[in-house]
Amino acid sequence: MSPVFPMLTVLTMFYYICLRRRARTATRGEMMNSHRTIESNSRASPLNTEVVQYAKEVVDFSSHYGSENSMSYTMWNLAGVPNVFPSSGDFTQTAVFRTYGTWWDQCPSASLPFKRTPPNFQSQDYVELTFEQQVYPTAVHVLETYHPGAVIRILACSANPYSPIPPAEVRWEILWSERPTKVNASQARQFKPCIKQINFPTNLIRLEINSSLLDYYTELDAVVLHGTKDKPVLSLKTSLIDMNDLEDEDYEEKDGCGMDSLNKKFSSTALREGPNNGYFDKLPYELIQLILNHLTLPDLCRLAQTCKLLNQHCCDPLQYIHLNLQPYWAKLNDTSLEFLQARCTLVQWLNLSWTGNRGFISVAGFSRFLKVCGSELVRLELSCSHFLNETCLEIISEMCPNLQDLNLSSCDKLPPQAFNHIAKLCSLKRLVLYRTKVEQTALLSILNFCSELQHLSLGSCVMIEDYDVIASMIGAKCKKLRTLDLWRCKDITEKGIAELASGCPLLEELDLGWCPTLQSSTGCFARLARQLPNLQKLFLTANRSVCDTDIEELACNCTRLRQLDILGTRMVELFKMTLFVVQNTNLTSILKPAVLVTRMSSPVRR
Repeated sequence: MSPVFPMLTVLTMFYYICLRRRARTATRGEMMNSHRTIESNSRASPLNTEVVQYAKEVVDFSSHYGSENSMSYTMWNLAGVPNVFPSSGDFTQTAVFRTYGTWWDQCPSASLPFKRTPPNFQSQDYVELTFEQQVYPTAVHVLETYHPGAVIRILACSANPYSPIPPAEVRWEILWSERPTKVNASQARQFKPCIKQINFPTNLIRLEINSSLLDYYTELDAVVLHGTKDKPVLSLKTSLIDMNDLEDEDYEEKDGCGMDSLNKKFSSTALREGPNNGYFDKLPYELIQLILNHLTLPDLCRLAQTCKLLNQHCCDPLQYIHLNLQPYWAKLNDTSLEFLQARCTLVQWLNLSWTGNRGFISVAGFSRFLKVCGSELVRLELSCSHFLNETCLEIISEMCPNLQDLNLSSCDKLPPQAFNHIAKLCSLKRLVLYRTKVEQTALLSILNFCSELQHLSLGSCVMIEDYDVIASMIGAKCKKLRTLDLWRCKDITEKGIAELASGCPLLEELDLGWCPTLQSSTGCFARLARQLPNLQKLFLTANRSVCDTDIEELACNCTRLRQLDILGTRMVELFKMTLFVVQNTNLTSILKPAVLVTRMSSPVRR
């Protein structure tokens, strides 16, 4: 046989490797430009005119800086035409998320991250917007007016929120995505990413946000959707096969390794037969388990199809002690949960945040899963899980007797009476009720029975009538409390603060931002400083009464303080603030200007 053919084979393989490497090292923008075999070389016919529309309504979001009873700095400002753009700066008419930077992850209240989170999932917040007309999107423009660069993913949904007929199938498609990048400018910009063409019309767009690289809050003014009513006609021009089609996120779609097909992957019996399992037969069982512990869930599901030995390891419940399903929110459904049940009998940490919306997970499906997998649960994350109702919380209280950590952040569709069931979870150490409709009676019951609480978040809970009563109960019952979030608790007074400070001496973090009824003249802040020496984080945002005396008390008594927010006050001299920073070594070594907010001359957020 001629040696030419082996040489051609080698050259072909070398060419393939070069293409593969080039595809991997390309920028994300280049990837999305040529993301499919037939690119968006599509051209709309002359009769297929482009529709340009602003968002009609904001239908869902994970957090915002503003109040539930106001329009200032809320996500609702994204609806309609621009209020600010092209101006730059800090404006109350924009949409602002609750956090920015990495320092939120350094607070005492921060939770440990889940293992096995895919590296391509870095979203921290989201907002969903509807538009008047369904179109095939050709462009999505985001008008950013202050500290841009937080948008990392844009998705489109096939469901029409305004249709009276429920869709047979709901699909989410990624139009554009990119890893978080630093934008070295705070001025306004019109962000115009090159989006991928999809094969269905949409009027529901989702922006996902990562603010970890920002120096201050990002502010968004409006979102513009460009598209055509009819499906664009593809041109005859096609590109070479895109090597990015072999990337991990596409494997999840093409090879059926997404969460919607876990049933096929884990229940498949067509495993490869072979004389042996290679060198894995020689490794201890525990060592193989340790190796597989580094795989993401889709990778684990692929590996289960290779041989019987690895299938046994991949289906071992020990691989699912910590289970993070949030990255797969767009595909996770009742079927996925059903086929995970047998492998999750030992699960201790479970993250279902953002999942189940628009009928993906039913109350019955969630209940069946918890009845099988809830007995060992210690931590349950359910942020923005809008499928939850009173029955779900009742099931949690009955099936999860060991639960210590419950996050219901932004579950604003839960009825007030549902929260009564939380009082049955007497082992709770962390409870997040940010932006929920919990009422005073239910909360008093929870505080009475859950005396082991160490972390409690009640930010933006607008249904509570008297926060002094709540603070008094916290001081009387929650002696082990370490962190407390009372963000935008409008009616708490110095009386409630006094009982809180005397009853919870272990407090390390206290958020009293936007609590206008607290006045420095009553001595409440000085009392806090003297009675809470362990404070590491203190937020007094937008309290104009904070003065030099308060800063001096903090400097003398709270030597561990790392984060202080007094944005909005004009009663503190810059000299006093500088002296405080110099005296406090923790602040000078850890705090950055974006964390220590001392811009007394700037207008306070409303």
